Amino acid sequence: MNEHRITTRRSARYYTLGLEGLSAREVWFACHGYGQLAGRFLEKLRVLDDGSRVLVAPEGLSRFYLSESPAERRVGACWMTREDRLAEIDDYVQYLDAVYAAVFTRVDRGAVTVHALGYSQGAATVSRWAATGTARVDRVVLWGGELPPDLDLSKEPTAGRLRAGRLTFVYGRSDEFITPKVVETTKQRLTQHGIPYRELPFDGGHELSPSVLADLAAT
Repeated sequence: MNEHRITTRRSARYYTLGLEGLSAREVWFACHGYGQLAGRFLEKLRVLDDGSRVLVAPEGLSRFYLSESPAERRVGACWMTREDRLAEIDDYVQYLDAVYAAVFTRVDRGAVTVHALGYSQGAATVSRWAATGTARVDRVVLWGGELPPDLDLSKEPTAGRLRAGRLTFVYGRSDEFITPKVVETTKQRLTQHGIPYRELPFDGGHELSPSVLADLAAT
């Protein structure tokens, strides 16, 4: 049996919230977690919509049914799985670069700062995008997710782009996925490679906190 590969075009969607125009000072690209859909995820970020921000939520390229129950066949999306993972990573980095390019046909890039927020699985997604994509990201927020262990921080420009990204590491103190061990490992990697970061723990679990979002927006 032989494996073959082709490149094919496909449709992808993203959602926006906020006025795109001269009033925009910031553009936030927000990547959802495993099993979420971009539109619903963006609703959780409405606290950031103050008239000065454009919020952009791309949707993972792979959708699936979250439940096989005939009564409730909810759909979610994800960014990648372990199957053919390197190709999926390459695909979503190129996809996010394309979303970025599309947004900045309507918004003046020179007039705004760009924030990339990744929640849960989306944290690894924005890490890879900010470090290896062509987009210029001014700030990276990893929320409830870790820096991917396979992201080689000893290489340039990978580490340099993250150093320039004003990285913020956000997690709930009772998050069942971001355990104290994961927190410590992530902090050690960042420190080892000279990547400055702001640590922002909060009282809560694996969730988005409106008050912490407001704190992020103010700093």
